[in-house]
Amino acid sequence: MSKPAAVSHHQILIVEDEPNMRKVLGAMLRSDGYDVLAAADGIEALEVLEAHYVDAVITDLRMPRLDGMGLLKRLSDQFPTLPVIIITAHGTVEAAVTALKSGAFDFITKPFDKTEMRQIVAKAIRTHALGLGQLLAEEAQKGRFQIIGQSPAMQEVYAIIDKVAATPSTVLITGESGTGKELIAKALHDQSGRSTKPLIKVNCSAIPSNLIESELFGHEKGAFTGAITSKPGRFELADEGTLFLDEVGEIAGEMQVKLLRALQEGEFERVGGIKTIKVDVRLVGATNRDLRQAVERSEFRDDLYYRLNVVQIHLPPLRERRSDIPLLVEHFLAKFNARLDRSIQGLDDEALEKILAYGWPGNIRELENAIERCILFAEGDLVTVDSLPHEIREVGASPQGLHHDTSLKAQVRAAAERVERDLIVRALKQTGGNVTHAARLLKISRKSLQNKMKEFNLRDRDEG
Repeated sequence: MSKPAAVSHHQILIVEDEPNMRKVLGAMLRSDGYDVLAAADGIEALEVLEAHYVDAVITDLRMPRLDGMGLLKRLSDQFPTLPVIIITAHGTVEAAVTALKSGAFDFITKPFDKTEMRQIVAKAIRTHALGLGQLLAEEAQKGRFQIIGQSPAMQEVYAIIDKVAATPSTVLITGESGTGKELIAKALHDQSGRSTKPLIKVNCSAIPSNLIESELFGHEKGAFTGAITSKPGRFELADEGTLFLDEVGEIAGEMQVKLLRALQEGEFERVGGIKTIKVDVRLVGATNRDLRQAVERSEFRDDLYYRLNVVQIHLPPLRERRSDIPLLVEHFLAKFNARLDRSIQGLDDEALEKILAYGWPGNIRELENAIERCILFAEGDLVTVDSLPHEIREVGASPQGLHHDTSLKAQVRAAAERVERDLIVRALKQTGGNVTHAARLLKISRKSLQNKMKEFNLRDRDEG
């Protein structure tokens, strides 16, 4: 796969009308390994940004033509993920508050402390990397349920969430372990009218069978040995909100009857209690089992299954949505770069081929753990095959679900090209068709983007 060229060094723009300050600050940043660009005022800074990609801006507050606050406003509109650090000799609490409320990343007064400046710049760089990773990984509609994925299978999931989130209907989320079922439950809750009320989560497989009733419905004092006080259950805690029962298929037969009644009637009694408690709870269940087969084997009640399965959302395994893998990789790289204080730019072509070809039995959870390991063991700016876990390095056979009459390399290249085209299309959409801004977003040169647009038969829609 031909990847967007990585920026070899992080690039910082200094906007300062005093030449000596530009010189001192620029020298310090260059000694730390940054590439430095400079501008004498806000107007000149905007011209520099039209021609160059930068990772952070350090700007004076008082300047001719366009001052720091004016520049901050323009940058917040045009480059919302770009961190802007305000530096000024006229530091007041009011000025700092105004700058931060207007979107400044941080505020430093002159004369600045070099250690403080270095720490803030490093933090800004990491924040920008994380913001770009999320921006490329999400829908053009910002914050699409905080779920990563653009494949057709995930688009179907989003469409179901849109249709049912606002309803009180019970939802059953199915899929293998590690596919992200809890994220779907959270999206259903957050998009509903219950979003200001509690989202209560219960992992049914982690609770001993003799305690599950007390966990769900609560108990009265003295109901059993150790019940020294009365305690509300998860149904009570979720009243007017959402109750998420993860691995609901693990609930034993006797409890299935009581769960069914609570769902149908909206009422129950605590263990050891006689008072009937009524609640208004929207239930979302999740399972990695085939509950229909469990019903046929008499391991799960059919009436409870039908009550749970009013709406089903099936999450595909990662091997069936391989076009989402590069997006997930970018997301996890940004996440762990920030957490581990690293600056890994990406994966080399061979490592990416291995990642795309691997079967991922542990799904997204396994991929996340693998990327964290890669960042820990990577020696340079790119993750190589040597940094991959052993089982991924050794992958060789054509993965399940791919065409066996085409070579692995050809299949990987075709899948990668589809993802690359999709990223370019979304970057152009994000920037209103402006090729210069899209190239900056993708961290490639304008010429490289134009060549890619020609290769993918995308019309040059540059307006600026």
